[in-house]
Amino acid sequence: MTPQPSAAPMTLTTVAASTRPGRVGRSVADWFALRAAEYDQFESHTVDLHELALPFYDEPHPPAQQRYTKSHTLEWSRIVDASDAFVFVTPEYNGGFPAPLKNAWDYLAVEWQHKPAGFVSYGGVSAGTRAVQMGKQIVANLRMLPIGPTVSIPFVGQLVEDGDFRPGKIHESAAEQVLDELARTARVMQRLRSGTY
Repeated sequence: MTPQPSAAPMTLTTVAASTRPGRVGRSVADWFALRAAEYDQFESHTVDLHELALPFYDEPHPPAQQRYTKSHTLEWSRIVDASDAFVFVTPEYNGGFPAPLKNAWDYLAVEWQHKPAGFVSYGGVSAGTRAVQMGKQIVANLRMLPIGPTVSIPFVGQLVEDGDFRPGKIHESAAEQVLDELARTARVMQRLRSGTY
């Protein structure tokens, strides 16, 4: 997709959802974020929930009120508010997504609204697809727009060498579709948030 010459790059934040020791998720997230960085429409950033280390929700007020009292909440709010689009890189745990990802979503409300959400999932034979289907329900309730294209990576362990994810052509093609769709929807939703639609 060719960007408009006058269009400033948007901020795409790739979120590594797994916090498990020995995870491969960070290598998958690093691959996607690097792929996004090569895309003219976006400035690419990565958030690792392991490094972010949000405790289980500990604010005394509902997130919709934005009356934050904790420094970690303020930092997370700043990151999410500054982002125009998201890609959540998630494994599948017992047919769903990992608890730290739900916790990260639950911390905020207003900051997520009217922004597109893409998913990259990985795992064994199911490739994390059930986690994505469940995740799309959550982000829709946050008034985000879950896009259709996804990247699904079955038997991910076979594609990690020396700690680096080695994608195949099918993964590269799927990533391009995700980025194209994110760019289209993020630009429209950017205008929606600014009231210029």
